[in-house]
Amino acid sequence: MARRRTIYACTHCGAQQPRWLGRCPECQTWDSLVEEAARPDPTDGESLSGEARDLLEVEGAAGSAKPRRLGEIESRNTPRLSSGVAELDRVLGGGGQGYAGPPGGGGQGLAGPQTGGFVPGSVVLLGGEPGVGKSTLALQVAALVQSRGEPGAPGGALYISGEESPAQIRLRADRLPASASTDAVQVLAETRVESFAEPWRDCAPSLVVIDSVQTMRTQRIESAPGSVAQVRESAALLAATAKLHGTVLLLVGHVTKDGSLAGPRVLEHLVDVVLGFEGDRNHAFRLLRASKNRFGSTQEVGVFSMGEAGLQGVANPSELFLAERARDAPGSCIIPLVEGTRPMLVEVQALVAPATYGTPRRTTIGIEDGRVALILAVLDRRSDVDLLSRDVYVNVVGGVRVSEPAADLALALAIVSSALDLPLPPDAAACGEVGLGGEVRRVAQLGPRIREAARLGFRRVLVPRGVGAALRGIEGCESIEVADVAEAVSWLRGSRAESASPRSSKRA
Repeated sequence: MARRRTIYACTHCGAQQPRWLGRCPECQTWDSLVEEAARPDPTDGESLSGEARDLLEVEGAAGSAKPRRLGEIESRNTPRLSSGVAELDRVLGGGGQGYAGPPGGGGQGLAGPQTGGFVPGSVVLLGGEPGVGKSTLALQVAALVQSRGEPGAPGGALYISGEESPAQIRLRADRLPASASTDAVQVLAETRVESFAEPWRDCAPSLVVIDSVQTMRTQRIESAPGSVAQVRESAALLAATAKLHGTVLLLVGHVTKDGSLAGPRVLEHLVDVVLGFEGDRNHAFRLLRASKNRFGSTQEVGVFSMGEAGLQGVANPSELFLAERARDAPGSCIIPLVEGTRPMLVEVQALVAPATYGTPRRTTIGIEDGRVALILAVLDRRSDVDLLSRDVYVNVVGGVRVSEPAADLALALAIVSSALDLPLPPDAAACGEVGLGGEVRRVAQLGPRIREAARLGFRRVLVPRGVGAALRGIEGCESIEVADVAEAVSWLRGSRAESASPRSSKRA
């Protein structure tokens, strides 16, 4: 009996080595090489069963491929497959090339004409923490795609689950809204990839959902499901089949404890779109972002609300984020953010308290620690507010994560407002980047930010100096230009002195 040949694969990047090493030569990760059986040669017909050959059957494979001039290739806009969920279509991109959702649609979160969607033959990887709503969103999309055609007709959706039984999927489907009827969705509970060939061929679906890719296995690899080799080979087989038949393949993936997608890094290179679900279990809001998108922008964000009836798209997230805002509380400031093409207003809160111990404490939620430390250092050196000897706590309301520098000025005003116990005017917002010299710099897409603030009733917005002339056409909102953080602090003191007296006379 011939000795089985084994290799060592890195669990972090997927690189293969002929022998075990303590450190992966490719990604420099320690103790990441695991032993696995070497995969057979895919060109060897004897190593594949009939099901595997059927799954990888390629039309016209007898002739060798020939190169073509790029100018000879026709550029055509292939109509996208709308998911039926407007927020998901926004993140997928391709606005203007989609087609309408199910007849009679138009409810909250449903996509209409002129929206984006899936590109036929594309492979989409949806990742997120447990319980964030990945399976719920996948089932909703499958139901909405299936509802466009007749039950049992080609072009519907095939939902393959390796984690739940059909009865469990039915229980989850009963909680979905009435607009997402799941009765006609084809469901298969199976983990062996080769067994998907016949159902895939019989159903001829336009969308196939795999929940999850870490539970899939192929008989070409002897390792356990979830291993680097199994995830890599299973995903490669499924992706090749999807591109052959022009089927949209939606892979649901797990994440590790540090938030990265589980499995080899080659999985992210293999797929066309990588979507990440973000959200706190203590909040109803969920954010959907694209870290990779071959067919659209990676700057768009989708906002969802998790309720008893599943995920619902939020068409106007600014109003929800500001619904419970306290209008006369110190330490609160509104930031006009831009996510892709969508402006939205978010509240940042700060609390400055006396330091109990010798070293002041800094705690941040929803914003980078380094950004807060930078703003504190600038305020200490470029203004008369003492902050380095105090505890500072910063929180972005609603579970939103803020990463763009446009939030610097609002963050600085929120911190100063809490330190001086001076509430900002309830109709004021701030937008601008703060440099190390204390200067307030310009940010991109300032016009849409101000228009969104004016639409929601904010009459004053602090902006960098020199941009007021470009914003004069915006009605109902006054642009207050500030050159540096010291001028912004002076404006805060003066605005409260002109209005009602502050609740206390505390000063830093």
